[in-house]
Amino acid sequence: MPRPLVATIHSNALRHNLAVARRSAPGARVWAVVKANGYGHGLIRAMRAFNSADGLALLEVENVTVLRELGWTKPILLLEGFFEASDLAFLTKYDIETVVHCNEQIAMIERSRVAKPLNVHLKLNSGMNRLGFAPEQYRDAYNRLRALHQVGNISFMTHFANADNAGNPRMPLQEQAKCFFSTVEGLPGERSLSNSAAVLMEPDLAANWIRPGIMLYGGAPGCGTAESFGLQPAMTLTSEIIGIQQISAGKAVGYGSRFVADKPMTIGVVACGYADGYPRHAPDGTPILIDGVKTRLVGRVSMDMITVDLTEIPGTYVGSKVTLWGEGLPIDDVANVAGTIGYELMCAVTSRVRIVEE
Repeated sequence: MPRPLVATIHSNALRHNLAVARRSAPGARVWAVVKANGYGHGLIRAMRAFNSADGLALLEVENVTVLRELGWTKPILLLEGFFEASDLAFLTKYDIETVVHCNEQIAMIERSRVAKPLNVHLKLNSGMNRLGFAPEQYRDAYNRLRALHQVGNISFMTHFANADNAGNPRMPLQEQAKCFFSTVEGLPGERSLSNSAAVLMEPDLAANWIRPGIMLYGGAPGCGTAESFGLQPAMTLTSEIIGIQQISAGKAVGYGSRFVADKPMTIGVVACGYADGYPRHAPDGTPILIDGVKTRLVGRVSMDMITVDLTEIPGTYVGSKVTLWGEGLPIDDVANVAGTIGYELMCAVTSRVRIVEE
């Protein structure tokens, strides 16, 4: 029999969250972001759930063939662009659009002999200082691309550093937006600025395309709560109690004896650990549901097990249902206590976790 640890993917929630993105930016088309194996939900599942999206965006070149072979005929965008000159023939073969963010990529296109023109998305570094051309370099990059017969349509994009905190004094969102619009003013082509947080918090910036990611999977993008935006959890991670211990005051639990009982306690052992993707650094007090009742993690997370407080939940038994995150327990609630973000928890679920779809 398999371990009782299961990640259930809710396809209806994926579709619902895509509809929320569309309603938030009714005049824009949607790049549904499916990078990192659909944020841990499965690339194929994400593709099928997002079949009404206008395009799919990812960065793993090797997954392009998977999408095309499974019948995705609409646009696909490589968010980090291509990495080697040899990738260009592959992009034209599968009709893939690509971000261009540096002079080295332009040089590779200049030297290429592609079978048909590439559609490119010229990225502006508007203040995040990660990928993209500086504003003073941007038009030169555009002119180089526009002069090439190897290039078809040119679109314009940037990425926000603080869309979830628009007033961040180090890099305000509106400052980035102003930089973008002033830099591309007068250039013919479509615009794309908004990630999930901007889609939900700054709808006026939607432009021609939006690029929702975490919101599609039911996570809050660092602002508000998923529920407050009408988003539904797309992954529920569940397990069972596999052992119960009765301990007295002064007794410790788990590796390092981190947690020490201050009274007699009932401790439940759950089949889930850091080898399954549960965060090893989760502290005592991280929320968990046992048969629908909220309780807490106690003791250090180990490779295969965690320990939880059952003292105030009478009637629990070996086999009681455990919800680690998802329906009934927002993933962001777990992530916030664990000092991380929902993105990481979704993407960290490992291959030994059994996945089912509903």
